[in-house]
Amino acid sequence: MPAKLLDGQSLANEMKVKAREKVELLKGRGIPVGLGTILVGDDGPSANYVAMKHKDCSEVGVTSFHRHLSKGASLSEILEAVEEFNDSPDVSAFIVQLPLPDPDIEEEVLDKVLPAKDADGLHPVNLGKLVMSKPGILPCTPAGILKLLQRYDIAVEGRRVVIVGRGLTVGRPLALLLSSSLPGCNAAVTVVHSRVKDIGEILCEADVIVSAAGVPGIIRSEFVKIGAVVVGAGTSFDGRRLLSDLEDGVAEVASFVTPRIGGVGPMTRAMLVENTVLAAERKAV
Repeated sequence: MPAKLLDGQSLANEMKVKAREKVELLKGRGIPVGLGTILVGDDGPSANYVAMKHKDCSEVGVTSFHRHLSKGASLSEILEAVEEFNDSPDVSAFIVQLPLPDPDIEEEVLDKVLPAKDADGLHPVNLGKLVMSKPGILPCTPAGILKLLQRYDIAVEGRRVVIVGRGLTVGRPLALLLSSSLPGCNAAVTVVHSRVKDIGEILCEADVIVSAAGVPGIIRSEFVKIGAVVVGAGTSFDGRRLLSDLEDGVAEVASFVTPRIGGVGPMTRAMLVENTVLAAERKAV
């Protein structure tokens, strides 16, 4: 029997309705709710992603602020944009769109974002809270994946979860989240990556697989045990066509699977809106 789809788009739409209600209440109290984005360079997928984030904001009444810097922008120019958003009372939270043209400066740039305005949940302070299983701002994609699994009553507690990829935005924080003692987590998590041999043998033992590799078709049907849950969180492009980490045949073996479009992506953006609204609420207390 073909796998059931983990419909992230429908859940994201519901989350945006609730976010709009909260935004209206905040604005009624005279509290601004704004999301800032900083884009460095002209990477097509990054620019498109930022545009989609601002579209989401407009749908829920969140004010958008954007700074677009050239690919050759210096570190000081990027940090100047970060400080502008840090200081702005109208910007509740903001992101620096990753990857930057120079990945070597990403850590320094993220470190300058005020933790309370860190919409992506990637500041060392917020990641540190996650390490300690303390409540805080959660990274958008990992939090979105957890919400999506919970929506379909897929428990991870005590189950074997294998994550493919150890990147800063998905793999590493997702491993921290799912293995934490926070509600709905407590999973047995294994992280595999390009330096790990026999990845297929490890995947075959998983109850839940999350691929964040960005390698088309890296998750093959023979790597998935019957009835496992498979989440494709990694993407790549063939021209303008969005490609999934999941081979098409995975849907014939898994019990639940994310669609190529409308799975994790909408959940990531919905979590960004939610984090922005939460930042505004915390400031209003």
